[in-house]
Amino acid sequence: MMDIMCDSREHKKEIARIQKQFDRLGVKHFISKIYVGDYMNLDNPRLVIDRKKDLLELCGNVTQQHERFRDELIRAKEHGIKIIVLCEHGEDIQELTDVLFWTNPRLKETDWKMVDGHPQKVQKYPNATTGEQLYKSLCTIEERYGVEFRFCTKNKTGEEIVKILKGSDDNG
Repeated sequence: MMDIMCDSREHKKEIARIQKQFDRLGVKHFISKIYVGDYMNLDNPRLVIDRKKDLLELCGNVTQQHERFRDELIRAKEHGIKIIVLCEHGEDIQELTDVLFWTNPRLKETDWKMVDGHPQKVQKYPNATTGEQLYKSLCTIEERYGVEFRFCTKNKTGEEIVKILKGSDDNG
């Protein structure tokens, strides 16, 4: 039987959703603060899962919150902890190479501005990260920190966490 520790800093709503999935699978779980990551099997504390709700959150971690995210990856590496980032993006992103084709929704956001006395629609975030840029950053992170990126849908998160932490997944 597996005991999964859920980080107390995870969003309460997300913990509740994933714990319902654990309950359906018959997996014991409890909430406590974890050194790095969001989910850990007590039988193997050297493997943790850091859950991301989608690629936009992961993109924010890699860009705007780069130092905090990098520091967590360094802490894990220094203590011999492997981090698997599990991103719940959805059906269209199933593996890392799919990130290349992701369109950052921020690139589609527009604003109205006055240009030469006329209202004109302009791109709100013209420098937002593209799928190609994010893919390259994630590849660098994998190489530099030994992190692995996995993807799933929200209704399969609990199942994926259990599979990964048991060590019985086919991506090995």
